[in-house]
Amino acid sequence: MKILIAEDDRNILEGLAEIFEGEGYKTVKATNGQEALRLFKVEKPDFVCLDIMMPGMSGYDICREIRTGGSDIPVIFISAKSEEIDKVLGLELGADDYIVKPFGVREVVARIRAVTRRYLAAKKPAPSFESFRIADLEVFPDELRARRGAQSIELSLRDITILKILHRNKGKVVNRQTFFRQVWDLDHIPLSRTLDQHISQLRKRIEIDPTRPAIISTIHGVGYRYDEP
Repeated sequence: MKILIAEDDRNILEGLAEIFEGEGYKTVKATNGQEALRLFKVEKPDFVCLDIMMPGMSGYDICREIRTGGSDIPVIFISAKSEEIDKVLGLELGADDYIVKPFGVREVVARIRAVTRRYLAAKKPAPSFESFRIADLEVFPDELRARRGAQSIELSLRDITILKILHRNKGKVVNRQTFFRQVWDLDHIPLSRTLDQHISQLRKRIEIDPTRPAIISTIHGVGYRYDEP
């Protein structure tokens, strides 16, 4: 999924982009309202994250234009305007959520995942969103989660993509280049530890014993593999 982030503070803009990209979203960035509206029309994002007070055009105006045009894509406001009337106005204009600055990374991730789930659930189910089983986990891409019995495990878009690749290639070694190409959309490997660190964090969530992984096996010097039980 592609997210348009409109924020005139460069530090916050880059921070949000880092959070979203870490979750597996592709980002498009704008530093003023007019640029944001132009990029919305050109890039056709799946998700929009708007500051309210921006040069050229406010986040409220952008949201109004998006909804007037008939688009139902998720819109989240992230703003320092914390009065109840500001939140009510944003939601009345058609925003799906409203986050007040300063915000925590976990809060933003939780809100983004929640809105993404609602958006995917509202769409007509497609084959790419069907659940699949990997070892003792049932993975639900449209819910951004997996289940092991009664246990529910929160996952990111990137986690889902990694598990899909392993499931699709069960019994085969998936090399590092394939992961970077299909998960990070990169033809080269930026930092050799990027993939390893992500797999390590994913194992902590999905493996019963992360020190003895049963789902994601490391094939040293090559990549990773899932062996069906």
